[in-house]
Amino acid sequence: MPENYTASPPTGVGTDDYRCFLLDPRTTTDQMITGFNVLPGNPDVVHHVIMFRVPPEQVPEAEAKDADTPGQGWTCFGDSGLGVGAGQLIEDAPWVGAWAPGGKEQTYPPGFGEPFEAGSRVVMQVHYNLLAGKQPDRSAAELRLAPASERITPLVTQLFPAPVELPCRPEHQDGKLCDRDAAVADVKARFGDGPGATADLLHLLCGAGEPGEVQSCTRPFSQRQTIRGVAGHMHLLGKSIKIEVNPGELGARTLLDIPIWDFDNQGSRTIEPAALAAGDTVKVTCRHTQRLRDLLPAFNGIPDKFVVWGEGSTDEMCLGILLVTRP
Repeated sequence: MPENYTASPPTGVGTDDYRCFLLDPRTTTDQMITGFNVLPGNPDVVHHVIMFRVPPEQVPEAEAKDADTPGQGWTCFGDSGLGVGAGQLIEDAPWVGAWAPGGKEQTYPPGFGEPFEAGSRVVMQVHYNLLAGKQPDRSAAELRLAPASERITPLVTQLFPAPVELPCRPEHQDGKLCDRDAAVADVKARFGDGPGATADLLHLLCGAGEPGEVQSCTRPFSQRQTIRGVAGHMHLLGKSIKIEVNPGELGARTLLDIPIWDFDNQGSRTIEPAALAAGDTVKVTCRHTQRLRDLLPAFNGIPDKFVVWGEGSTDEMCLGILLVTRP
């Protein structure tokens, strides 16, 4: 980042700030990213980091957004805030890389990399969790680059979100946010109507199941591809996460199974390649529990609420992340 940034909740409500910073690696020829390393400047306030690729044709939009926003960078709940459709973000996410607690430097196997055109930029989205205070941060990222070559197979990031629909415990049902509609309105108040509507959009994508600790989403692949890496993401109320291919069918395979979720160990992992055809399915299943509220200091003084998908550290997510190659 060009200079220190001190986070604050942009809506004036809550304890989270998502800020996007425009970075310039100054590449003058087409490159392939063969590895990356995120260096959180202040781990006490940095909840996670996602780096987005900004192709040359989108750079003027990013520069204008940066210039038109007071201070360094701009607010960007959910994604980079640039003109990319939600469907594209799921099927072909323009991620350069991501970091969450426990993440380390990542290098791709020889012969694989992410395309990075000459003149491209990087948007580094930093999620700041202000429960630990508002100390300044100056995070950074390192990229490993190799000249673009047909000998390097392009990697694509594909996202598989699933709903979170976690009711209050019976003994806490009198809480003012134990009604789902009230809880969704609270998320919108903190992050805006767009990001705040994710919980309802996931009902359209995955179907509206019964509220409870366990939620899942099954989605078909739209084209032939090979899965080469996998990761999961939840927040503090996460209990377990599983990612399966073609569950219940011949040739079913579990790509990721974390029976005891550790928020501080969210690194991605390389797997034995899984070649899949169009129409094959991926199922993401997460378990969350309100009981962790009684154990974790982050929830001191925060009563039960109906937990839905939200951007905050004390909200929740259920996200499968696949690194794939396509013919």
